[in-house]
Amino acid sequence: MLDRRLTLSVGINGEATETPPNPHGGHHGPAEGLLKLSLGAIGVVFGDIGTSPLYAFRETFAGHHRLVPDELHVLGVLSLIFWSMMLVVTLKYVTIIMRADNKGEGGSLALLALINRTAQNKRWTKGIVLLGVFATALFYGDSIITPAMSVLSAVEGLTVVESRFGPLVLPIAVGILIGLFMIQSHGTAKVGLLFGPVMLIYFVTLAVLGLVHIAASPWILTALNPWHAVLFFADNPLAAFLAMGSVVLAVTGAEALYADMGHFGRQPIRLSWMAFVLPSLMLNYLGQGAMILGLPADVALKVIENPFFLLAPEQFRLPLVILATAATVIASQAVISGAFSVTQQAIQLGFIPRLRITHTSAGAIGQIYIPVMNWGLMVLVILLVLSFRTSSNLAAAYGIAVSGAMLIDTVLIAVVLVYMWKWSKLAAGALVAVFAVVDLAYFGANLTKVPDGGWFPLLIGLIAFTLLTTWARGRSLMIERMRESAMPIAVFVKSAASSATRVPGTAVFMTSAADGVPHALLHNLKHNKVLHERIVLLTVQIEDVPYSDADRRIKLVDLGQGFWRMIVRYGFMEEPDVPAALAGATECGPVFKMMDTSFFLARQTLLASSRPGMAIWREKLFAWMLRNAESAMEFFKLPTNRVVELGSQVEI
Repeated sequence: MLDRRLTLSVGINGEATETPPNPHGGHHGPAEGLLKLSLGAIGVVFGDIGTSPLYAFRETFAGHHRLVPDELHVLGVLSLIFWSMMLVVTLKYVTIIMRADNKGEGGSLALLALINRTAQNKRWTKGIVLLGVFATALFYGDSIITPAMSVLSAVEGLTVVESRFGPLVLPIAVGILIGLFMIQSHGTAKVGLLFGPVMLIYFVTLAVLGLVHIAASPWILTALNPWHAVLFFADNPLAAFLAMGSVVLAVTGAEALYADMGHFGRQPIRLSWMAFVLPSLMLNYLGQGAMILGLPADVALKVIENPFFLLAPEQFRLPLVILATAATVIASQAVISGAFSVTQQAIQLGFIPRLRITHTSAGAIGQIYIPVMNWGLMVLVILLVLSFRTSSNLAAAYGIAVSGAMLIDTVLIAVVLVYMWKWSKLAAGALVAVFAVVDLAYFGANLTKVPDGGWFPLLIGLIAFTLLTTWARGRSLMIERMRESAMPIAVFVKSAASSATRVPGTAVFMTSAADGVPHALLHNLKHNKVLHERIVLLTVQIEDVPYSDADRRIKLVDLGQGFWRMIVRYGFMEEPDVPAALAGATECGPVFKMMDTSFFLARQTLLASSRPGMAIWREKLFAWMLRNAESAMEFFKLPTNRVVELGSQVEI
């Protein structure tokens, strides 16, 4: 099981400290006008759910569990889509979960840190931590499938324009995806300026295309009546249940509303969804349904293979393909950026080893690039496209990761309702039961897709979960073993300060524990037999809040004889910068000068053993992860010519 201390630690850092929750729940997004932020949200937040009309309605009828596109089924599916959006997106995410912000930040890991802080020491805390980690692991599966599914479904529109374009679909889709990953290192700040207007045009196009067909068959609006969903289930419960596996594709991306809350704030996202995105999506779905029901049965069976692009007149289909492709690229970009952001949070919270992170914008904190994550995602996305070959085949793999994450979010929100917001257990239970029934139906229906491709996101999720938990547990064991042999600092200062030769300058010893003597200090004294005039034992702590208060950034303790204990605190959305922190430390002697300061780091070599802790194979996996972690020197921005690394062996 995960040790709670390590779920909130990072790199060579020690335990995270607790801070009181922010009662105001303010966000750290830019303080700009509501309409401007709402436009930005349309461009970034709603890309995934916005591209669902390309395939969600189609897959319900032409996917692996085919339905006859007659009145009963079309109205029933449209009713399921509408009420799924209302219950899952509008009520669950936009209305309720978005209120559970961690000082303005959202997402599974931010929510997990918030719950961890509020409900600490409860018996079920470790189980909740594992659920939150598994939701994060499933997100990585979704991050691979979404770009492949979205781009491929858009490019397939070329076959609607001209059937001879069929052989070009795969090469074009692969080329677009490679180009998308190639530009990540350059940042998306400039391209991001186009996201809002392009998606605005895209959603307006969705609405107009739908309205044209609704105007010809206005009775299609009766599909909003939930009675049609009831009739669908009453007529054929099994078919309706299996259809839920494709209906869930209409709400993929709902979790992005919550995850991106820190960038835009709660109100802009709510305004964009309620006033613009939701109406546009439903108008398009209703338009697809009206078009299908307005055709002869034999024609409808052919049209249902790709109804989205057939909404447009023939002369506008190629521009629609281009616009849809641009929208899917934007949606994919948002998912990739989200993967970078989640990875950064996971590193800071102690679930992933240090990785090289590059900031691509001087003004936007969230604009980051993680090379190993970028190229890993690219390889897997391309392999996925080449293996499944069509978006319809990919649809079998799509949905299970999303529905699994949604189900976990329901469990997490149950904890929030009862333990944070102090709802009565009856009221919370009733609401959670509604969400759970819907989520279980989605997840159960998607489990039937496992043999046809649903195994892929589950496999990715299992691998990611194993890596995340192995790293957290391994870090816990390693710190425990190092503490077992640590000497009390008071004893060391009294004995070593008077006997060792003191030399000019400052020595900073980075240590994960906020007590005891760092191994690097013991090794330095043993081999070099000297101590610097000023010795700082520095621990970087990552707190379970997005941003740490500047006025409590540094904590200093005078240990006597020129020894200082310094604790530097950061939030899990912040980037540790040790030299900058030292520059702000003015109460422990002279100003820190980098040319007079040496940084000592301990590099542990792990020895797998049969001691209780982890299975041998997990110990070896942890050792491999530790060897390949980013250097602490680069991660903490230490000057390269002032760092000394001292090795030691640790048996876990």
